[in-house]
Amino acid sequence: MSGPQDSAASEARDSGSAVRSDTDSPAAADETAANAQADRQAEAESAPGAAADSSGAEGSAPAGDSADPGAPATAHRRKGKSKRKQRSFWREFPILVVIALLLAVLIKTFAIQAFWIPSGSMENTLEVNDRVLVNKIVYHIRDIHRGDIVVFNGDGSWDPGTVPVAGNIFQQFASGFASMFGFGTPGDILIKRVIGIPGDRVACCDAQGRVTVNGVPLNEQSYLYPGSAPSLSRFNIVVPPGRLWVMGDNRFWSADSRDHMGDPGGGTIPESAVVGRAFIIIWPVNRLRILPIPATFEQSALNGSHAAGPPAVGADLLSARAEPTRQTVPLVLGFAGAIPLTWMQRRVRMRVARRRRRGPKAPAARLARARGVGRATVPTGVRCELS
Repeated sequence: MSGPQDSAASEARDSGSAVRSDTDSPAAADETAANAQADRQAEAESAPGAAADSSGAEGSAPAGDSADPGAPATAHRRKGKSKRKQRSFWREFPILVVIALLLAVLIKTFAIQAFWIPSGSMENTLEVNDRVLVNKIVYHIRDIHRGDIVVFNGDGSWDPGTVPVAGNIFQQFASGFASMFGFGTPGDILIKRVIGIPGDRVACCDAQGRVTVNGVPLNEQSYLYPGSAPSLSRFNIVVPPGRLWVMGDNRFWSADSRDHMGDPGGGTIPESAVVGRAFIIIWPVNRLRILPIPATFEQSALNGSHAAGPPAVGADLLSARAEPTRQTVPLVLGFAGAIPLTWMQRRVRMRVARRRRRGPKAPAARLARARGVGRATVPTGVRCELS
C-alpha cells in the first residue's frame, strides 16, 4: 500500500495542500489525490484569465468586462478638458480686461481717486509727495463739515474762468474715461481744510491770536505746522450760501481764502467745485494714516448764532495743489472687482451650456455616470462562491 499512497501524498505536498494525519487509509489517499488534481486544474484555468486581464488592460478586452479598458478614453477626455480650459481662459481674458477697465473708470469717476501732494502748504498734516485717497461719494450722503480736508477745482473760484459743471452721469463717465488715458483737462486742483461752512462768521484774531468761528475760538495746535501762527493777516467774513472758507495747515506758506478776499465770493470757494474729501494717506507706507476731523471742530457752540460786523479784507502766500496720480489705484480696484464678476458669469454660462447639452430629460445612464455610479466587473477566470 505504500506505492499509491506515497505518490498521492507526494503530489499533495508538491501542490501545497495540507496533509491530513489519516493518510494511511485508502479513502483518504483517494480524496487527497482528487484534491491535488482539482488544484492543478484551477491553477491552469487561472493562467489564461490572468493573461486575459493583462490583455484587457491594453485595450483588447471588450468595454464593460474590465475597468481598465476605460483608462485610455479617460486620459483622452482629460486632455480634451485641459485644452478646452486653455481655450476658455483666453476667451475669458478679454472679458476680464473690459470689465476691469469699466470698473476702474466707474470707481475713479464716482467713488475714489488718488491724488499726489506736490507742495508743502498743508504740512505737517500732508507732506510733499504724499498720496491721498479722496472719497467722492461722501458728500452725496452728508454735507461738508468743518475740519474736512477737501480737494476742489480752483477754476472759476480763485482762478480766472467759470466754475466747471459736472454734467449728467454719462458726461461724467465720458470725462473720467478720457482722463483715465491722459485726455481732457483736469483743471487747477487744490487741497485745503474747511474752516467755515455757509452762514459761518470766520474771523481772526481774538485776544490770544486764535481764529474764531461764530465767536468760538479754535484750538488748532493739533494740526497746524509747528510754530505756525493761526494767521498773520486779519479778516472777518460771513461765508455766503453755497460756499466755503478754506485754509491750509501751514499758515506761513498757504495761499488760501485769505489771499483771495478781493475776488468774487470774498475768498470763499463754491461747494460745487469740491471733488471730494481726502480721508487717508496711502503712500509712503510709513505715513499710512486716516485723516480725521480735529476735535476742536466738534464744539457744539460752533453752531450758535453768528456775530455781527462787516467783513474785513486781508492777504497772505502759497497754494496747496493736489495732482491726480497715475491710474494704478482705480485699475487695481477694477481688476479686484472684475475677477469675481468674470468668474461668476463664467460659472453661470457653463451651467446653462451643460443643461442645454443634457436636454430636458437626461438618460439614466448619463445621470449614473455623473453621480459616479459604475458597473462592477469581475476579472476572467476568477470564481466567486458564497459560503
